[in-house]
Amino acid sequence: MRTTPTQLEKEELQPSSLHKFSLDRRKFFKMLGSGVAITFLITDSLGKQLLGEKMSGNGVDDTTVNAWIHVGENNVVTVYTGKVEIGQNIRTSLAQLVAEELYVAVDTIEMVMGDTGLTPYDRGTFGSLSMPVMGSLLRKAAASARELLLDMAAKEWKVSKASLKAENGVVKNISSKKSARYGEIIKGKKLLQKVNQKIDLIPADEWKIAGTSFPKVNGVSFVTGEHQYASDLKIPGMMHGKILRGPAYESKLESVDLSKAESIPGVTIIRDGNFVGVVAPDVRTTEKAIALIQDQWMTVPKPSRDEIFDYLVQHADEGRGDSKGDVSNAFKNAAAKVEHDFHIDYIAHVPLETRSAIAEWIDDKVTVWTGTQRPFGVQEELMKGFHITKENARVIVPDTGSGYGGKHTGDAALEAARLAKAVKKPVKVTWTREEEFNWAYFRPAGVIDVKASCTNEGLLTSWQFHNYNSGGSGIETPYDVANKEEKYHPVKSPLRQGSYRGLAGTANIFARECIMDDLASSIKMDPLEFRLKNMTSPRLRDVLVAATEKFGYKNKKSAEHGYGIACGEEKGSSIATCAEVVTQVDGSFKVLRLVAAFECGAIVNPSNLENQILGALVQGIGGALFEAVDFKEGKILNASLSHYRVPRFSDVPVIEIVMLN
Repeated sequence: MRTTPTQLEKEELQPSSLHKFSLDRRKFFKMLGSGVAITFLITDSLGKQLLGEKMSGNGVDDTTVNAWIHVGENNVVTVYTGKVEIGQNIRTSLAQLVAEELYVAVDTIEMVMGDTGLTPYDRGTFGSLSMPVMGSLLRKAAASARELLLDMAAKEWKVSKASLKAENGVVKNISSKKSARYGEIIKGKKLLQKVNQKIDLIPADEWKIAGTSFPKVNGVSFVTGEHQYASDLKIPGMMHGKILRGPAYESKLESVDLSKAESIPGVTIIRDGNFVGVVAPDVRTTEKAIALIQDQWMTVPKPSRDEIFDYLVQHADEGRGDSKGDVSNAFKNAAAKVEHDFHIDYIAHVPLETRSAIAEWIDDKVTVWTGTQRPFGVQEELMKGFHITKENARVIVPDTGSGYGGKHTGDAALEAARLAKAVKKPVKVTWTREEEFNWAYFRPAGVIDVKASCTNEGLLTSWQFHNYNSGGSGIETPYDVANKEEKYHPVKSPLRQGSYRGLAGTANIFARECIMDDLASSIKMDPLEFRLKNMTSPRLRDVLVAATEKFGYKNKKSAEHGYGIACGEEKGSSIATCAEVVTQVDGSFKVLRLVAAFECGAIVNPSNLENQILGALVQGIGGALFEAVDFKEGKILNASLSHYRVPRFSDVPVIEIVMLN
């Protein structure tokens, strides 16, 4: 895949050059150059899939057109997507899908990602939507371009389209052997065509490029450290900024003495109500200036970690969810019953790269380079924060050093923009690791109350599941039960909280699977047999059987080791995991072996998928065994990597992965 900037990128990525797509073909092709462009109206059904419920308030209407794919005279295919690269390697996987449908080599594709001035609106890179949704849409766009090129060749050569085929960026006449590269067919032409939503796509079992472990684009540069991330960026004339933080969440600035900090040469102090920022030529000077500020803050009374679980239940609302049957009677009259509550701690995302942004104002237009999962969401924050139009706020997302659901907001972007506007120079703000722990949002804490029952023969009779605050994702049981009630109760969190990898599904599935084990134990039935007896989902059954067979579950008998199984469905995927665990001398647990079977439909890049599963399993070990945010009165007590433990190499067990394609 090409990675050097095209002339278009060199020109369009300048801060002063903001662009809005419109139906004016002349302007459209002046930017893209001659060729074939596959587009969509933002208000048609494909556009609505990207916008979701945000159709209003985005400055879009029936005349707003966006390009997905452009095939140029130089045979370069440019793909535009609002998705961003945060380590999950969708740049490679999405390019494979386009290459497959367009019959071109992956190295002829240029991916333009996460730039609000160039790419179509996208809600964000979250919710496991990139491959199922964006992958599907780009396939349709690529297939539409392929068919348009075949139509053009058939018309020019005056032959039947059925006599032509596309192959490796070339259209060939099967009978006459005449052929032409895409660029030759396009030469001098400027064609716009909307995506054909009903177009036939290549079946997964016929894939040649998709479905293979294509190497990560620029993979060597990631290993050597040459690759540039958001925090590595510099622009001419750039200053550095740092923000004065309070001692606890939601604290208010009562008084501040800036005189000592202002006396440092080259330092500019920006004060606006509760906001105090420092700008200086280098990071060390900003840190020195912040340290010299004398400040007094008023804190808000808040529960501590040892009080949080009672607090969440006491402050929950009525809740929302589904119920069927008579749960109370079924539980009361059941032969076997269990009930248990689970406490879910706040967890920090601990991204490899902390939040970072550069902001530059030219007149009343701002351009921000930042690592975020939601470039258009950050654009909207800038519009609201500075009372500017959509055209005057541009967000560009360089490759970002992980997010895990923790970079939906534009904190650093807004801070950099605020400082840059005040000093009339570009300003870079990069959070320290301590700031990341203290001021980023957490995975929500929660309480999960479960009551369930079954017959002596192992059939579920009732299921009652209430989640307080940690979330409703994954709350629905995949097991068959006639009487059930499942509710999520939102709570106003005393700490800042938000999305996390897997959302609430991790906690909800953990609680559900523990209860399934307890029920099986209460009637002296094997946990695997109990699960299989109560499920009809073929996909879930397949992964459960695959995992337990690979693990050798039926042969595990050591009294000194623990052997567990769990399974779940979430976002169109199914997973089952087997674990071998031992209790250590200090009473802690150590995972010795994990076997996971995963099924998510047709696999686009097997090696990349395996990496994603592996990363999720290792991260899950941290949340299951030792990760937890400690806090008191809104102040984080373990805000450093020396006090907040994440999985280490020594924690990683033997891991085996089975992928069902």
